[in-house]
Amino acid sequence: MATQCTTGTVTGVESGTGAAPRLEARGVTVGYGERAVIDALDVTVPQGVVTTIIGPNGCGKSTLLRTLSRLLKPVSGSVVLDGEDIGRLKTREVAKKLGLLPQSPVAPEGLTVADLVARGRHPHQGWLRQWSSDDASVVEGALEMTGVADLADRSVDTLSGGQRQRVWISMTLAQGTDLLLLDEPTTYLDLAHAIDVLDLVDDLHESGRTVVMVLHDLNLAARYSDNLIVMKAGSVLAQGHPGEVITAELLEEAFGLRAKVIDDPVGDRPLIVPIGRTHAPGVDARTGNPST
Repeated sequence: MATQCTTGTVTGVESGTGAAPRLEARGVTVGYGERAVIDALDVTVPQGVVTTIIGPNGCGKSTLLRTLSRLLKPVSGSVVLDGEDIGRLKTREVAKKLGLLPQSPVAPEGLTVADLVARGRHPHQGWLRQWSSDDASVVEGALEMTGVADLADRSVDTLSGGQRQRVWISMTLAQGTDLLLLDEPTTYLDLAHAIDVLDLVDDLHESGRTVVMVLHDLNLAARYSDNLIVMKAGSVLAQGHPGEVITAELLEEAFGLRAKVIDDPVGDRPLIVPIGRTHAPGVDARTGNPST
């Protein structure tokens, strides 16, 4: 059984100033119809770090993220944002505190980059507060931070996958929140563009944002995260710093994956080397140990 780290203070991670966490799930059960995907789950998102949710397909990763963002309502339990039950907050209040990038978002045909990013300011608009120079400045800053200012007049549907992801992240930034939830931001991207997007996520974290994301690539998750939440069958199997959480035993238990875990030659994180039945001369595929 993988060693569990506490969810309040993640071992090896500075979790902020000691103040109450920004986001928590308390005894959350979530399902679709009569099928429970997440059952009585507790999890705390440390403030000021990058947290990545990993786990096998169908374990509830995206369901957890959607529940934390209030897109899904728990059958029981609660999600707490800044000390308040998120279910009792108005949608506009939530949008001012939390930015969400869902899986594979689609922009209306012909919409320009600048217009899409400007939609991130909608939570700040109202009858008594219309578009202002402050809004324009925030949008301009979001475009600059994500490196897409030169694409402002381009139609979103003409961009490459990596460019589109940067634009969507830019729209999320325009909301003006310091808490970002990203559901598989590297989906359908080649490795070079995936690295580019995750470098941007790292820049956002360095600028003071708390980030929670779902990733499938375990090595990228380990490299770009301060805190991993490992899920299996709707429950949290382990949580903590990648260097403490990622072990061969955990990979076998969570994913049914035989692998060796070694030091990343270009970083201070673990590197996962999968072991299959072929292409691993001198290694026993059943154990991952040298064959005799």
